[in-house]
Amino acid sequence: MENHNNVTEFVFMGLWGNRQIELLFFFLFLLCYLAVLMGNCIIFLTITCSHLIEQPMYYFLCHLSLMDVCYTSTVVPRLIRDLAAVRKHISYNDCMTQLFTAHLLAGVEIFILVSMALDRYVAIVKPLHYMIIMNRKRCNMLLAMAWVVGFWHSIALLLMVLSLPFCGPNQINHYLCDVKPLLKLVCKDIHVVSILVIANSGMVVVVIFLVLVASYVLILYNLRTRSSAGRRKALSTCSSHIMVVVLFFVPCIYTYVLPAGSENKDKEISVFYTVIAPMLNPLIYTLRNTEMKLAMRKVWSRLSNSELK
Repeated sequence: MENHNNVTEFVFMGLWGNRQIELLFFFLFLLCYLAVLMGNCIIFLTITCSHLIEQPMYYFLCHLSLMDVCYTSTVVPRLIRDLAAVRKHISYNDCMTQLFTAHLLAGVEIFILVSMALDRYVAIVKPLHYMIIMNRKRCNMLLAMAWVVGFWHSIALLLMVLSLPFCGPNQINHYLCDVKPLLKLVCKDIHVVSILVIANSGMVVVVIFLVLVASYVLILYNLRTRSSAGRRKALSTCSSHIMVVVLFFVPCIYTYVLPAGSENKDKEISVFYTVIAPMLNPLIYTLRNTEMKLAMRKVWSRLSNSELK
């Protein structure tokens, strides 16, 4: 533990070394972050202020939007600040806090996506028992499990990183404190630790992704017996879920399955699940969802009428 005193802060190398490009992306990421906040807050307010909150699918979507806002807020504000700053530094304690919080919220978000897949599976495969199986108590239990699993995943990573000695260089080749770029700064052999990271993050993400893919394959298989109208509605909903799952999981798999010592495009790829996916999720879930668009119109017309009064 004494070795930790040798590094009291870390310096981010950022996404680009070019100052002009960084200033350009400062405005781009600022707009992206505002879009994340606005889009997800609109979904959150629309669901909580309408009858949609009673439906399990939208109940989970409401929590997913909240997680998108929280997760992005642990990474993007600092990224925006660093793009405008000359020196991109973060204290050791703040770095560990960001590592824990980002993995906690990402873990919760992953298991909310699993809960949403389960919800669609039950709705399509067992429609007559849907409201009994996916009652509010069970939905809350699934959300509680998401927080418990997310906590254990992130605390395991944090404790592992806290036990490692950082005695030399303090420049992180990234724009956030994540486990893989931090391992490159450790002044001891990281072979075993790298395997543990792949097991804790990489393999878990791969397994969950395969389970989700299998569940959607089963859903699509069971749609054969539905009417054409029911099939279209179910396909519209499921395609939105599949797009979100692919957008989030594929970059995560690329980032965490490869060992820490390997040279890859981790920091560029990570932009997909830290910025792009949370920004596109509201569009994906609303553009092809008639029920959501109708509820949005009703809520906002009700709000505008109350303001006029």
